[in-house]
Amino acid sequence: MTTRSFPYVTLDVFTDTRFGGNPLAVFTAAEGLRDAEMQSLAAEMNYSETTFVLPPADPANTARVRIFHRTAEMPFAGHPNVGTGYVLAGLRPEAGDVLRFEEIAGLVEIRIARDATGNAVGAEIDAPQPLTVLGTLPVAAIAPCIGLVPADLVTTTHIPTRASVGVDFTLVEVTHDALARALPDIATYRRVAEAHLGAGDRLSIFLYARDGNSIRARMFSPLSGTWEDPATGSANATLAALLLSILGGDEARFDVTQGVEMGRPSTLRLRAWRAANGIRASVGGSCVPVLRGAATL
Repeated sequence: MTTRSFPYVTLDVFTDTRFGGNPLAVFTAAEGLRDAEMQSLAAEMNYSETTFVLPPADPANTARVRIFHRTAEMPFAGHPNVGTGYVLAGLRPEAGDVLRFEEIAGLVEIRIARDATGNAVGAEIDAPQPLTVLGTLPVAAIAPCIGLVPADLVTTTHIPTRASVGVDFTLVEVTHDALARALPDIATYRRVAEAHLGAGDRLSIFLYARDGNSIRARMFSPLSGTWEDPATGSANATLAALLLSILGGDEARFDVTQGVEMGRPSTLRLRAWRAANGIRASVGGSCVPVLRGAATL
């Protein structure tokens, strides 16, 4: 029986310190892998997400990138794009400083950040879609999902809001004290997801506490296998776009710290701006390589 070997690398994203940030596995030459094999490999790696790099449909683009979390494929995600861009910048220097990835949610542009010697140190990505506000959820329903009471939620800027720039998150502002105390209740999560989103739908709750343009955040998505995520680029980009839409102005920038409670501190840089087709957002940060190997199937 013929065996097939698929190389991969792992790295930490949104950090300049190994074993901080959000881990990511990148299968750098995934052509020949079946869908079920990609899903099984993502479950085996057991990271928030794993990416699979394939030839692009349009040769003008850099690659087609598929993103899987532990239980399903995602149309778009932040840290997988930042990390995959960083990896390909090292493997394909001829690709230059601007990469374009074909994904389910659309075309994603990745701008590579380099140090003084020209080595890639990180990346910034633009979310593939403008802000879409999908609705709101009751404070009384969301608070117990995360082990809090309604008084812990801050509603002066917005109530819990479902929004997307490529993937759906429920954005919830809380007090600084409540942010540290939050803890998912899986049974309540399931009840709320069924009652408000339809049975089986993904419910990802992104909590944040804000001081001006400085933000502390946490993200819980236990129904899709991620109890807590140390750095969620797509959720942070969605938050930046939502805040700009509410607070006004032509552009907004935010610095976010996430993952502290998990022992994996992450730093994300956000930008949102008004464009002809709506409010757009970007997220960027540094990356650190960790491991490399091959999967034999």
